[in-house]
Amino acid sequence: MKSKRNLDHLERTANDFRQEIISKAKVCGITSESETVKRLRLAVTDKEFTFKAGQWVDFFIPGVSVVGGFSMCSSPGLLEREGQLELAVKHTMHPPAQWVHTQCSVDSEVALRVGGNFFFDPHPADSPVDLILIAGGVGINPLFSILLHVTDLHRKQEKKETGYKMGLTNLFYSAKNTDELLFRKHILDLTNAFPGRITCSFHVTQQSSEICDNLRPYVKERRISGEDLEKYISRKTLWYICGPPPMTESISKLLENLGVAQKNIFFEKWW
Repeated sequence: MKSKRNLDHLERTANDFRQEIISKAKVCGITSESETVKRLRLAVTDKEFTFKAGQWVDFFIPGVSVVGGFSMCSSPGLLEREGQLELAVKHTMHPPAQWVHTQCSVDSEVALRVGGNFFFDPHPADSPVDLILIAGGVGINPLFSILLHVTDLHRKQEKKETGYKMGLTNLFYSAKNTDELLFRKHILDLTNAFPGRITCSFHVTQQSSEICDNLRPYVKERRISGEDLEKYISRKTLWYICGPPPMTESISKLLENLGVAQKNIFFEKWW
């Protein structure tokens, strides 16, 4: 788990799975998810373009030589239903992120190539599992994609459609303050839509302002701890972690010390 922070995206992910196809896409929506994060909605007309919840794309921008790497924050279901996907990009001086925040506009054209070994893609005949999703900062992106995929699986079950029977899902999400908890309203809406099946626990480490009333029941002003996680340990639980390298390393080591098998721990870390 040596950090690849100083490597370019293509170098960091050189050994990861990549699809061969590169697909054209057009920006069809831009919103501000926070003061530092823009959320892009992209339309893809290529019917061969598919991804699994948790994966990322190589992001090709005309006139920009550096290739970006951004995780999808939407579900594969949105792509199937509407031919669209979403990316949430934090502002940095990295050329692709800089372009998103300073030059990107509706109708901007880009190209995408799907890759990544970090995903949740159960088959209908697979045994039910419980998921624990552990996010730090913008590491929420692939985990939010997985969470939305989980809700699609629940909805199919509610409609009595054949498909995978989803177990319980618990999200632990840590950020500096509540303003940096991306998708927080949507996450809470999902917990209310699927009570007992989806739960969330927000953790803030540098909160300086008052926490608003609607968030307060879900927020703890401390880091995610072993006591938070150990009650969910079982043989049918899968653990997905995405966050800054020190957090990913410490949580992975914590879980192993608690007796979680390495084969049940999955993590994404490429910055």
